[in-house]
Amino acid sequence: MIDHDAPTPVYVQIGQIIAERIRSGELAPGRPVPSEKSMVQEFGVARDTARRAVAWLRAEGLVYTVAQRGSYVREG
Repeated sequence: MIDHDAPTPVYVQIGQIIAERIRSGELAPGRPVPSEKSMVQEFGVARDTARRAVAWLRAEGLVYTVAQRGSYVREG
């Protein structure tokens, strides 16, 4: 699933996978995206990589983050 040797950074690959889950409706608007901890477990990456994936999703306008609560799928 994740290609560590690809030219695309691992955090972007994870972000793209989660973005596809959002587009497909698997992750609905207003619902939380996977936590950093669950990304670490699912993708076998460091916590900082998971954090960067969430930041990438935020920069793409797909999620928003609430302090002390987590990140959620943005409406529309």
